[in-house]
Amino acid sequence: QVQLVESGGGLVQTGGSLRLSCAASGRTFSGYAMGWFRQAPGKAREFVAFISWSGTAYYTDSVKGRFTISRDNAKNTVYLQMNSLKPEDTAVYYCARRSGNSGNYYYTGAYDYWGQGTQVTVSS
Repeated sequence: QVQLVESGGGLVQTGGSLRLSCAASGRTFSGYAMGWFRQAPGKAREFVAFISWSGTAYYTDSVKGRFTISRDNAKNTVYLQMNSLKPEDTAVYYCARRSGNSGNYYYTGAYDYWGQGTQVTVSS
């Protein structure tokens, strides 16, 4: 079994920063790619960032240059550093483990385990 637990969310002003963490159980963390998704009220869950097992990262256009995904395999943790936050970034942020099966990294169906989410609120 795999358990993912997000933390680090909170309320910040526009232009502020937060770093989200996703702690994973199990001993297979380092062998899997990970992704961050977010879901704003009344909207569908959307892709935010992806990181391969070796550290290659991809981002949705709206966060490029502001967000950085990273991982520490020794700590079984993936991070999302969020800088220059905007009100549009307000959402529940979820981390997820990429399935061993093939699939586009930006597609929710390509992930087999999800965390419970952590709330990020950016005030104007």
